[in-house]
Amino acid sequence: MKKYLFFVLSLTMPFMAVAQNPARDYTNAVLWQQKSGEYRALCFQAYNFARLSLKEALWADTSKKPNCVIVDIDETVLDNSAFQGHEIKKGLSYTPEDWTQWTNLAQADTVPGALSFLQFAASKNIETFYVSNRDEKDYTTTLKNLQKFGFPYADDAHLIVAKGTSNKEPRRQKVAETHNVLMLCGDNLSDFSNVFYREGKDTFEQVNGSQALFGTRYIVLPNPMYGDWEKPLYQGEKLSEQDKARQRLERLKSY
Repeated sequence: MKKYLFFVLSLTMPFMAVAQNPARDYTNAVLWQQKSGEYRALCFQAYNFARLSLKEALWADTSKKPNCVIVDIDETVLDNSAFQGHEIKKGLSYTPEDWTQWTNLAQADTVPGALSFLQFAASKNIETFYVSNRDEKDYTTTLKNLQKFGFPYADDAHLIVAKGTSNKEPRRQKVAETHNVLMLCGDNLSDFSNVFYREGKDTFEQVNGSQALFGTRYIVLPNPMYGDWEKPLYQGEKLSEQDKARQRLERLKSY
């Protein structure tokens, strides 16, 4: 009987752990961003490539419009891993109220390499537009956070937040009306093109078709903590955190 009970418990323990605190699924991801040298190395690598590619883009530029780069904010120029750690310790993955509290603090650190790259761009008379899916209520404190570190062009003319939609394409097109967009930097594929804005679907095919743009026009920053990539994992509506945790476990590739 004891052997049988042990066997049953060994089968159910992974699911019991998930049910107790599904937010802990993200612990390694957050720790990796906060503690690993590899994370910093990848960020530096991304922005080193960005600098080289920007030089090439300037050399080939024939536009009469002023030049610019478009960057996302969260996990592209500002590091919010402290917020994610706060949520995990509360047994949560994300709550809007906690996010607002976090942005109001204006305490997000910089992503390695981001500030020096944008300062380099500014030295070449290249403007930066910060196109973010943060809400309008986060506008003032977001500017404060960027300005605290001296990010170039951190002003009302260059910060563009979400207004009713997470689709950034209309905002990018608005920038392109007056400026020549040389490069886009982000941690989420939808930061680059509407080709990747596909709710509930994977984007492997689209990424394969845009292979030559990555590292040249599109600069991707590592973000293991969250993103649109996770949405296709889930099936069903109004899923609890426990439901999502179980589905994540089921989606793992194994043998």
